Amino acid sequence: MYAVNDKVMYGQSGVCVITDICTKKFGKTAIEYYVLHPMYGEDTTIYCPVQSEHTPMRSLLGLEEVDALIRELPSVQTEWIENDAQRSAAQAKVLHGGDHRELMRMIKSLHIRRKERLEAGKRFHQADERALTEAENMLYQEFAQVLGIEPEEVLPFMKAKVQQTAGAAT
Repeated sequence: MYAVNDKVMYGQSGVCVITDICTKKFGKTAIEYYVLHPMYGEDTTIYCPVQSEHTPMRSLLGLEEVDALIRELPSVQTEWIENDAQRSAAQAKVLHGGDHRELMRMIKSLHIRRKERLEAGKRFHQADERALTEAENMLYQEFAQVLGIEPEEVLPFMKAKVQQTAGAAT
């Protein structure tokens, strides 16, 4: 069970802080809820049932887990799906699944594709740009909380860490 002031990941809302645990009564049934507030962007209140089996809420990663994921980044294999509808469906699955490695693979693939398109003088698809932004927000918000930095500092931090690791390996 979580406590007030715990920081958690809540689905695609990203990192949230639990500001209260309260009971709401609907009809004859009283249900206990976590009251969540997203830490970045949205000024909303989310009520998440404490006892729900399908709650898209989980604890943040630990520092060692984030460090291991960043060290894996150079070896993450990318894949590009040419068919727009299939790619969009695959991106939605990754975004809803919240798997860190899959988010990193998707982000890396989209960065590579965007660079290729821009170098060829072509535009990057707007749907791919939205998917990239959403994936980065999810991953970078959590990494930022764990690392004690701002979300916009995560990508430079990751690049520096990868270069440092590569330099130490040679």
